[in-house]
Amino acid sequence: MLIRGFAGITLLAAAPLWAQVAASGAEAAATGPDGGGGAMATPAPVSGEGYSMGFTSETRANYLRGGLRFGSAYDDNATVGTNGKPVSDVSYSVWPTISLDQTRSRLHWVLSYSPGYTFYQKASSLNSENHNLAVDLSYRLSPHVTLSLRDSFLKSSNVLNQPNSDLARPVSGAVFVPNESLIAPIADVLTNNANATLTYQFSANGMIGASGTFTNLHYANQAQVPGLSDSSSRGGSAFYNHRLSKMNYVGATYQYQFFLANPTVGQSETQAHSVFLFYTLYFKPTLSLSLFGGPQYSDTEQFRAPASKAWSPAAGASLGWQGRLTSFAASYSRRINDGGGLSGAVHSNTAEASLRRQFTRTLSASIGGNYANNNVLNALPQFTTNGHTLSGSASAQRQIGERLNLQLQYTRLHQSYSGIAAISGTPDRNRASVTISYQFSRPLGR
Repeated sequence: MLIRGFAGITLLAAAPLWAQVAASGAEAAATGPDGGGGAMATPAPVSGEGYSMGFTSETRANYLRGGLRFGSAYDDNATVGTNGKPVSDVSYSVWPTISLDQTRSRLHWVLSYSPGYTFYQKASSLNSENHNLAVDLSYRLSPHVTLSLRDSFLKSSNVLNQPNSDLARPVSGAVFVPNESLIAPIADVLTNNANATLTYQFSANGMIGASGTFTNLHYANQAQVPGLSDSSSRGGSAFYNHRLSKMNYVGATYQYQFFLANPTVGQSETQAHSVFLFYTLYFKPTLSLSLFGGPQYSDTEQFRAPASKAWSPAAGASLGWQGRLTSFAASYSRRINDGGGLSGAVHSNTAEASLRRQFTRTLSASIGGNYANNNVLNALPQFTTNGHTLSGSASAQRQIGERLNLQLQYTRLHQSYSGIAAISGTPDRNRASVTISYQFSRPLGR
């Protein structure tokens, strides 16, 4: 979530490839006359995709892209010293990048990979390698059946220090989005998020679908993150989607989720069953509004705590606009979610927004913000780690010549979680960075 919320957009090669993926579903909404006759779109609440922050002018497929990025950042609260006070530091990073975007008559797939290494001026013991891998594939099995697969893997010592993070993880309007609101200090973290969706358009205006999800969060060195814990989730869902007209879609979805957290003592397990109604309005192919809502039932078992079963309401809203020179996305949701490092599943309230603007051919800028409030379900007193995260970011980028880009970015982070030493020692962070990148692109099959 945070990676989506920090909207310091980098106009790298990833921009057009992610723009192509997100635009394809919206374009389907405008196919055919009112009432149907063409391919249906899969609305944001059940698509599993995020809103693209790429411009429509950047939508290009069948390209091989690559580059090299050098960056330096100042963090006023990078670590906690032996006296318990925050310690600032300067870091230097290098990332080679490679991406492949290919479209065929029945297949569209995008692969991007960016390894890297980060050096710290003071805390050299924190020097680490990073890996950022993402795969997005859509395959039309038949004229009316489509399979979509998505997987992302991240190994990092600092989630605030990632190449093209906002384009790879945009704002989402889905009924389930992994909880990434907690930001650990500089620590080795591994995350893996996967999604598979199968859709079948059985009539001119009717579609059914099913999906499965998997998420995993692992802290390689628990001593770096006292109070935080590993967590994982898996789940499945089925949905019905009906097109009322070219602009209006309604539907319903059932979702099952299993959340697992491993705090320092025992573990916490939560099973959640959800039934949501959803509605999406396509003002035009690149502008849509989505709403969803319904009941959730949770069954939580935690070490040395009585089982807890409860009903709770859930709802969400999202808006996405992808223009020629401006892109905007915003969302709000209230739902049961994984703890994202807390001692168990949580009731979460999340709001985020991102705005990107191209001012001239060589100058662009972006701003974004994120707020998340997390309350652990059935928490024991020693694990009561309710709290909130508030973040904001702004960036500007200048293209220098044909292949060079310069980016300036500022990020502000505030977190308040009682009982988590890893965060309470560094509740506020200010980070400023400068990055210069070299990039190239080559057309495929031409």
